[in-house]
Amino acid sequence: MNRLLRDRLAAASLDAWAVVLPTECSGCGALDRALCTSCRLALLPAVHPVTRDDALVWAALTYEGVARHAIAAYKDGGRTDAAAALAAPLRAAIVAALAAVPSLNGPPAGIQLVTVPSSRRAWRVRGHHPVDALLRRAGLHPFPALAQHGEPVDQVGLNRAERAANKCNTLVARRPLDQVRIILVDDIVTTGATLLEARRAVFAAGGIVVGLAALAETRRLLPR
Repeated sequence: MNRLLRDRLAAASLDAWAVVLPTECSGCGALDRALCTSCRLALLPAVHPVTRDDALVWAALTYEGVARHAIAAYKDGGRTDAAAALAAPLRAAIVAALAAVPSLNGPPAGIQLVTVPSSRRAWRVRGHHPVDALLRRAGLHPFPALAQHGEPVDQVGLNRAERAANKCNTLVARRPLDQVRIILVDDIVTTGATLLEARRAVFAAGGIVVGLAALAETRRLLPR
């Protein structure tokens, strides 16, 4: 079966299923499939570098509009049917982070992808780690290097200083990371407190952070 025929059969199956059990698009809410065509186009990666303190993070999307709705639906609304559309931009951000690693010639052998572990509270609610699942959907493999130490409060509503204090010393390495090269991966970067804490924990265990990647960034408001 050629690829074109396979894609058409898959699309026809989804159309038939949508008639039997209508589904709202997780990007705009219209009755459609997991994501309507326009929302899929809105989730095409536009990888760009952002800085948080002294860290440069490669982000694939901006956390607003369709991206905001689709990511929230995937993480907290149980809409795992949007995973494929989100895995592609996350992979693109990681590819950009890999390309920016100094003196990286040939295949990036030996570089591990490390995600920030979910809090115990989030794990109880979701039952899985959303970023790990996206990596696997993208054909990549997370390296379980970090673990939660303590239970930070929810970051929503906290300012930059409060987020940094809330995340301080909340992550530890599961094992020694002597000279292991690591790219840290997260879903949303806002103030950067989570990725900066993950970087601290990796450094404390002897690892080397060679890049940071995120699915989306929350744009920071410029001071007036």
